[in-house]
Amino acid sequence: MSAAKTIQKIFSQNKVFALMLIIALIWAFFGYMTQDAAFLTARNFSNLMRQMAITGMLACGMVFVIIAGEIDLSVGSLLGLLGGLAAVLDAVFHVPLAANIAIVLSAGVLVGIFNGYWVAYLKVPSFIVGLAGMLAFRGVLIGVTGGSTVPVESEGLVAIGQAYLPPLLGYGLAVALFVVVALQIFRSRAAHAKYKLAVPPMWQDIAKLLVTGAVIAGFVSALDSYQGIPLPVLMLLVFLGIFSFVGNSTVFGRRIYAVGSNLEATRLSGVNTRMVKMVIFGVMGLMCAFAGLVTTARLASGSPSAGVSGELDAIASCFIGGTSMRGGSGTVIGALIGALIMASLDNGMSMMGVDTYWQMIVKGAILLLAVWMDVVFGSNER
Repeated sequence: MSAAKTIQKIFSQNKVFALMLIIALIWAFFGYMTQDAAFLTARNFSNLMRQMAITGMLACGMVFVIIAGEIDLSVGSLLGLLGGLAAVLDAVFHVPLAANIAIVLSAGVLVGIFNGYWVAYLKVPSFIVGLAGMLAFRGVLIGVTGGSTVPVESEGLVAIGQAYLPPLLGYGLAVALFVVVALQIFRSRAAHAKYKLAVPPMWQDIAKLLVTGAVIAGFVSALDSYQGIPLPVLMLLVFLGIFSFVGNSTVFGRRIYAVGSNLEATRLSGVNTRMVKMVIFGVMGLMCAFAGLVTTARLASGSPSAGVSGELDAIASCFIGGTSMRGGSGTVIGALIGALIMASLDNGMSMMGVDTYWQMIVKGAILLLAVWMDVVFGSNER
């Protein structure tokens, strides 16, 4: 078997573990290159996860958009606009926290549906709709904030981005996650056996469960050794569970994949493909709202520059995580691992003092490599 075929087999059958290996290599490199292995400290790991959480929220929505065969370039500007709206509602109008969150989330859904309507029903290419939104939303944000930073007064709003779970709750969450993963693995075995499909060897699933348990334990222990699991990271874990369930275990999730794989065949089978696309963009808007709230809370202010290049990081995370640029293929967990890779590169290169322009070059090269691998290996699979 040639080297190319071997690499193709590894990435096609074990994408998540291959990506985890890449992360391990990146972390080992930055741990070696930073003074006193500062990159590997619990404090930096906590900061890294909080940094990754915002991109991860955008990636959760973006992965469905790309799987459906579309793209959304407006998410960074929409994140900034919705975060700025939250700051203005708090600092200028003194809106209660619950009402503030409800308004921002509702605005995100409505704007997302608006974008989706242009794409699905008015047949405007999603690239153009997203590009228009990128410009327009940034302009609205500058107008809303007056082009200056708006400080947040509500301690409750700030806590969304800066609070931590108590260590005991963190360990409880670790146990719950392990139980959920174990149930999913054995449920999958039972389903394969029921429908007379090939069932993996028991030792393979047990090994997978043990590795997953070790990762969960290490993840929670590292965060608890600093101040606990950051609230944005907890939110991201919840989104991971919800989006994975929707993508893998619901009719709507299967329709998303079907729309991206073969739009015309899916439409002829009776699926309202336009509605599916519009709903996906509505979900994307909702995730922009959550990311905007966390960004404003983390900075304790609404900034006219918030979310700049956020769309590029989200899209790159999806492609690096194995989402196909052709649509019809991708996973939420892969997109989040891609987001972790992007955040690790940002964090590590910053700690090493690498110039900003080199950081941009490296991230661009990695994105190009990820898409090239999709083109080469994806075409081989077809």
